[in-house]
Amino acid sequence: MVECGSEELAMNSESAEAWLLRAQEIVYAALTKAREVRCFPGRWKMIASKLEQIPSRLSDLSSHPFFSKNPLCKEQLQAVVNTANDVISSSELCAGEKYEGKLRTQSDLDALIGRLDLNLRDCGLLIKTGVLGEATVAEASSSSDSDSSASCNIRELLARLQIGHFESKRKALDRLVEVLYEDKKAVLAVLGRGNVAALVQLLTAASPRIHEKAAVIVSSVVESGSGTFENWLVSEGVVPPLIRLLETGSGVGRDKALISLQKLSAAADTARAIVGRGGVRPLVEVCGTNDSVAQIASAGTLRNLSVVPETRRELAEEGVVRAMIDLLDFGNLPGAKEYAAECLRNLTLDDDDESLRSLVISEGGFRSLLAYVDCHSPQEPAVSALGSLVDLIPTEALVSHGFLSHAAHALRSGSLGAKQAAASAICRASASPGMKKMVGEARCFPLLVNLLEAKPQGAREAAAQAISVLITLPHNGREFKKVAKCVPNLVHLLDPAPQNTAKKYAVASLVILSSGRECRRQMIANGAIGYLKKLTETDVPGSKKLLEALERGSFRSLFRSRSMRF
Repeated sequence: MVECGSEELAMNSESAEAWLLRAQEIVYAALTKAREVRCFPGRWKMIASKLEQIPSRLSDLSSHPFFSKNPLCKEQLQAVVNTANDVISSSELCAGEKYEGKLRTQSDLDALIGRLDLNLRDCGLLIKTGVLGEATVAEASSSSDSDSSASCNIRELLARLQIGHFESKRKALDRLVEVLYEDKKAVLAVLGRGNVAALVQLLTAASPRIHEKAAVIVSSVVESGSGTFENWLVSEGVVPPLIRLLETGSGVGRDKALISLQKLSAAADTARAIVGRGGVRPLVEVCGTNDSVAQIASAGTLRNLSVVPETRRELAEEGVVRAMIDLLDFGNLPGAKEYAAECLRNLTLDDDDESLRSLVISEGGFRSLLAYVDCHSPQEPAVSALGSLVDLIPTEALVSHGFLSHAAHALRSGSLGAKQAAASAICRASASPGMKKMVGEARCFPLLVNLLEAKPQGAREAAAQAISVLITLPHNGREFKKVAKCVPNLVHLLDPAPQNTAKKYAVASLVILSSGRECRRQMIANGAIGYLKKLTETDVPGSKKLLEALERGSFRSLFRSRSMRF
C-alpha cells in the first residue's frame, strides 16, 4: 500500500513512469484481493470487473508519445493508486469480517465502485481531449510563442473540468473564470463541444460555488454570440439546470442563468423548451423582485418567449400578463418597461384570440399602456398593443381614457414605428361615425398627411388606410381638404409599383375627394391620370372610376379654355 504523510512530497516529485509502475502493481494487488473476498459477492464481483479494465486504460495512456510531459497524466495515475489502495483496505476488512455494519459497508463499496468508474472514464477522456499532445508544445514555446502556450494552458484547464473529483474541478473553474476576464477570446478559441458538455454537467453540481462559477462561464459563452456554442449548450441540456438556478440559486449564479436564458430564448425551439420545462413561473417571480439586473433579464426572456405563438396561452396562464402590467406601472427601469410593452404587444397580436386580449384589458393593461405612452417617447410596441385592444373597448371608454390624445401624441412625437402603429390604431378604432368625427376634431389629419411622406412603405400604407376610412364621413372630408399637400401626397401613392401596397387606399380616398373641382384640378396637376391609366390595367378597385372622373374634368377644362380663347 502507498503510504502518505511524510513521504507525500517525495512521491509527488516522482516521474509519471514511476507512478505508472506503482499503479500497475497496486491494481494487480487490488484485483487479487478483490477476487478473494466472499462477503458482498455482487459488489466485489463488480469491483473486480472494473479493476480488470484499468490496465488496458493505463496502457493506452502510457503509449501516448507525450505521456510524461503532462501533469494530468501523473495526477490520473495518483488517483488510480489511491482508489486501488482503498480497494485493498476494504477487501482486508471484508475478508476478516471486521467491517462496521452491513449497510455502511455496502455504501462504502458502492462509493468505491463509483470511484473506479470515475478512474476509467477519466483515463479515456484524457486521451480524447487532446491535451497530452499539446503539453510539449506549451513547454517548448518561447516567450515569442506566448499565445500558443496560453492556449495549451487553457485546454488543460478545460480538460480538468471533465476529469477528477469536484475539488479539482472547482479549482479549474476558479482559474478559468480568471482567464475569461483576462482574455475571453483565447478561451472561446479553444472551446470544444466536450468542454461545453462538462460545463452543463457542472451546473447541476451540489456545491453552490461550483454551479455558480459554471453559470458565469456559460453566460460568457452565450454572450459571445456564437450560434455554434448556443446550439451545443442547448443540445447538451443546458435549459433545465439554468431554470433550476432561477428557482434555487441566488446572487451571481441566478443573474448569470437569467442572462443565458434571455440570449438562448431568442431561438424559437429553445423558447418552447423553456416553457415546456416549467421556466415561465420562476421568470415571472423574478420580475417581481427589486433586483434590477434580474428584473430586466427575466422580462427580456419573457418577451422572447411571447414571440412564439404557441407559448402565449401558457404564458398567460402562468401570470405573465399581470407581471408585465406591474412592470409598466411600478418598474423603475426603462429597459424592463420596454420589454414589458413588447411582451404585451406580442400577446395581443392574434386577432382571433379574443380571450387573451380581453385578459389584458381586464387586468388594466389598456390603461397602463396609455400611461406608458404618455410618460415616455412613444415607441412601437406599446402603441401596437393599444391598437390590438381598441376594437374590444367601447367608444365611451376610449373617450374617457383619452385614447385619441395619446394616439395623436404618438403620431406627433413617437418613433416612426410608433407613428405607423398609431395610424393603424386610429383606423381600427374608427368603426363608428361618432369616433370618426372625434378623430377629425382631434387634429390628426395634418399628422397623417405628413406620415404619407415617410420612407417605410408600411408607414405610408397605415396613414393612407386611416385616411380612407376617416374621410368617408363628409365632415371629415371637408376638414381633410384644408390640410396642405393632402391631395399631392395621396396622388404620389398611386405609383403602380407592386411593392406599393398603399395605392388602393390612395385611390379610395381620391375617389371621395374627386367630387370637389379644386381637388380634381390638383390631382390632374400632380399626374394622377398617368398613374391611373396603369392602375386600371391591374384592376385596382376604384381606379377606373377615378380615371373617368378626372378625364371628364380635364375635357371640360380644355373645352372652357378653348371657348375663352374664341
